[in-house]
Amino acid sequence: MRNLEKYKGIIPAFYACYDENGEISPERVRALTEYHVKKGVKGIYVNGSSGECIYQSVEDRKIVLENVMEAAKGKLTVIAHVACNNTKDSVELAKHAESLGVDAIAAIPPIYFHLPEYAIADYWNAMSAAAPNTDFVIYNIPQLAGVALTMNLFAKMRENPKVIGVKNSSMPVQDIQMFKAAAGEDYIIFNGPDEQFISGRVIGAEAGIGGTYGVMPELFLKMDELVKENRLDEAREVQYAANEVIYKMCSCHGNMYAVIKEILRINENLDLGSVRAPLAELIEEDMPIVREAAEMIRVAREKYIK
Repeated sequence: MRNLEKYKGIIPAFYACYDENGEISPERVRALTEYHVKKGVKGIYVNGSSGECIYQSVEDRKIVLENVMEAAKGKLTVIAHVACNNTKDSVELAKHAESLGVDAIAAIPPIYFHLPEYAIADYWNAMSAAAPNTDFVIYNIPQLAGVALTMNLFAKMRENPKVIGVKNSSMPVQDIQMFKAAAGEDYIIFNGPDEQFISGRVIGAEAGIGGTYGVMPELFLKMDELVKENRLDEAREVQYAANEVIYKMCSCHGNMYAVIKEILRINENLDLGSVRAPLAELIEEDMPIVREAAEMIRVAREKYIK
């Protein structure tokens, strides 16, 4: 049996950190990493969707991971998302991630072209082969990738001994149960959709990776604690509070990650810059909503975190 304990817990998806010119800020990357260390989360998922990877160059993503590892090594579990729109760049990022000593690499399927499953398996296995001493996590997010992880493809990928599990961001929690049942105890399934964190945990996910964890980590840490203690009524109450924050953050003109970064500026005095185009920046009309969401988080922390 593999020891998967270092992955079990709350793993925020790491936000993109820019300077005033919209370039990667190494200082802000390190500051965000240190923030996560202080909050007591299990680890971080770097250069994924929340990290705006789709709008960053290979070099951008290397700079991010290098600065994360400078601040996180030995303190946080680090999963590096290495998928690019082509195998060559993905392999380069996988090699780079292993050279820095990350705990795992992860990847979505190739996007745009709907490839056959054997081509998707070849794509993932090429990355894994480039990082032969590093665990590999499959990222299932069919609503954005356009391709779902099937049971046949999952079975094929489990032939690779470095595959340790799935970050499941499909909406049906039943998918978590099916992946868990198929793989058994030697694999880990991460809950993806933040709005159903406790549902995913109860049905079989042993950890969570989420894009809103970083703006309110205390609430997700509390939910995880309550689920472990089988205090599900209380966990549901905290989940509802977190969900209301998520709905509020999604109601702005600006992209949700622009909202999150402004909330972190308000609540944590943490400046991560804005978002990279074509993601929409905040407009003046968004600011009352942002301030309300920030206040909702503060109120929820005061209510539920003892």
